[in-house]
Amino acid sequence: MGAVPGHRFVSFLSDYGLADEFVGVCKGVVLDLAPDARIVDLTHDIAPHDVRGGALTLVRAAPYLPSGVLLAVVDPGVGTDRRALAVEVEHGVLVGPDNGLLAPAVALMGGPVRVVALTNPDYQLVAPGPTFAGRDVFAPAAGHLAAGVPIGELGEEVDPASLVPGLLPLPGSETTERSPGRSSGSTASGTASSTSTPTSCGRAGRRRVVPWRSGSATAPAWPGGWARTRRRDPPSW
Repeated sequence: MGAVPGHRFVSFLSDYGLADEFVGVCKGVVLDLAPDARIVDLTHDIAPHDVRGGALTLVRAAPYLPSGVLLAVVDPGVGTDRRALAVEVEHGVLVGPDNGLLAPAVALMGGPVRVVALTNPDYQLVAPGPTFAGRDVFAPAAGHLAAGVPIGELGEEVDPASLVPGLLPLPGSETTERSPGRSSGSTASGTASSTSTPTSCGRAGRRRVVPWRSGSATAPAWPGGWARTRRRDPPSW
């Protein structure tokens, strides 16, 4: 995927949930601006305001997403002076708040080529009431990019080194005798993710016991940090 005008796919992550209209409204804004775009709903079940959880999800998912725009909104700082950004990488553009949500995925995707603050009101919606940044700032930016608007039209360019870093746990920072990293979550199907790396786990195929909030799970120490686990006790959530 090249960073060229026009993107067919918009991948969308948020902490909005699906109980109200927020996700649908944002998708409607994108499609109104780029009717031919295809939207991939990555997840909207990030815990409210959980920037680290959103950043971890982006890092795990980014290598498998289609070329295009990655719209991510987990934004506890809405209404403050936190910046709204579009970050061009070798294979597309990430759009979201500058609060550590985007930075780990940007690094994984080769680092920023160009970073633009979303300051141009010509590419935002005029809100009749309180600003809803997902609808009024981030979704319009994603839609315009998908429609072929150059990233530089969206606002002023900023120093890529000024991106707020993502605070993700590192292997070895929370280790135990049983596990060289820590669990960073699991899916309903029983797939667990960990911050362990192939180096910290040792030879692929060895089995490790991964501590959970309640009990533990046995998993092969497989490269990439992913393992399907067999829980000894059910988790407590």
